[in-house]
Amino acid sequence: MKKIILSAVILLILFFASVITIEAQNETETTSTSQPQNEETIDLSKTVASSMPLQIVVLLTVMSFIPAVLISMTCFTRLIVVFHFLRQALGTQEAPNNQVLIGLSLFITLFVMTPTLNQVYQNGLKPMMDGEISQTEALEKGLVPLRNYMLKHTREKDLALFIRLSNSPRPNSAEEVPTTALIPAFMISELKTAFQIGFVLFLPFLVIDLAVSSVLLSMGMMQLPPVIVSLPLKILLFVMVDGWYLIISSLVRSMV
Repeated sequence: MKKIILSAVILLILFFASVITIEAQNETETTSTSQPQNEETIDLSKTVASSMPLQIVVLLTVMSFIPAVLISMTCFTRLIVVFHFLRQALGTQEAPNNQVLIGLSLFITLFVMTPTLNQVYQNGLKPMMDGEISQTEALEKGLVPLRNYMLKHTREKDLALFIRLSNSPRPNSAEEVPTTALIPAFMISELKTAFQIGFVLFLPFLVIDLAVSSVLLSMGMMQLPPVIVSLPLKILLFVMVDGWYLIISSLVRSMV
């Protein structure tokens, strides 16, 4: 999994860095061809020296959007919301803590999105690095696998909502769906699915809480908080049914 994370980050950085480098090279070639031969060396050095800070700023700016892309265009949102509901249903407060849940969600996201990322690399990044296509074509081809994944997990009702709000004409095919409408529609579809899963997770633990509260009330133990008694019972039930296995397997199957 470390190799998958490293390769995904390297792909994103190389992709944006190569785009910036190619643009800088094109500007340099244009400047050198438009000026006399005897000034080519001086102008080239000035262009490279002046463009390096700009390239660094643009690269850092682009890298700041990587978390937003991770949250809005992958299954990360569904995973982290479901894990939050699970922790609330168990009543364990901060166990597991946020770092553990985010790390688990990130690794599962990379596991689920690996086929899509491979298609992005094969269709967009690799041909651009080999010089077969331009950066614009690489962006268009690399976006296709992500759009297909989002379309697969987006409800038609949510997609129609954002198309209607944007006053866009009704698309005749999936290729005509605007990406600006697809991304928010995908996000609210993921949120609804995560809330539905969270509701199902709450039910068995809610039954335990009600049962423990009824028993304590019938025994006249008013001063004993029901949470103290129900918490170990809920943890025992979760461990006995192998809860992590069931939840992770169900989530991954629903997102593939």
